Amino acid sequence: MNVFMDFEELLLVFLVSMTPIGELRLSIPLAIYAYDIPWVLALPIAVCGNIVPIVIMIFTLNRFSRSLKNYDNKIGQLFRWQEERVRKMQSDRFRKYGALTLIILVAVPLPMTGAWTGSLAAWIFRVPFWNALFLLCLGVLFAGILVTIITLTGIGIGDMFLATVSGQ
Repeated sequence: MNVFMDFEELLLVFLVSMTPIGELRLSIPLAIYAYDIPWVLALPIAVCGNIVPIVIMIFTLNRFSRSLKNYDNKIGQLFRWQEERVRKMQSDRFRKYGALTLIILVAVPLPMTGAWTGSLAAWIFRVPFWNALFLLCLGVLFAGILVTIITLTGIGIGDMFLATVSGQ
């Protein structure tokens, strides 16, 4: 693979890993399976791309929420109500498991988990910026490794199946 010739593919993997639904669940299989990018290159590019929204979100959510909560209208009331509702529902679990909660929330590659959800949870539970950044990045790294292993295992199983079916 020539990195310079396939810059568009690498950039697409980076950008897809930044999306709230795709994240690493889509970007790593896309890189490895569709674009034939070696996993040792796909993994760091996807992880770095997935970290970008974390930094932006945990840096801006506090500022944004403060200004939104200051509005004495229906939007501000709804925002305050939703924040308190989530905090009450999840605070025991967060208090019990602490930092592990954020890491697992990001590391498990399932729907409604990932860097975006973890960033929102860090904001809701008022995790300090540097702590949140470290924990979320750790979760992203674990998720990237897990998705890479699953992708490579799936490709290996698929190759074995095709070899068996074709009689080779």
